[in-house]
Amino acid sequence: MPDVPQPPPNPPPEPSGETGPEEAGRAGRERKPFLLRISPQLMDELRAWAAQDMRSLNGHIEWLLRDAVRRRRGKKE
Repeated sequence: MPDVPQPPPNPPPEPSGETGPEEAGRAGRERKPFLLRISPQLMDELRAWAAQDMRSLNGHIEWLLRDAVRRRRGKKE
């Protein structure tokens, strides 16, 4: 039986060039999974807020965290 040519392996991913959390929400960027335990009441509030802003719950939580980091970085201690 003749050898069947195999497709070349996938090249390694390119470095993302991320400079911080504010870049993490950009399309095509790698994200790391993270388990978050919150109360059902807070989850309901976040889900409603996300819906008002036309975001997924995950996208809204990422936005809130990026905003908090941006604000913290802006403060001079």
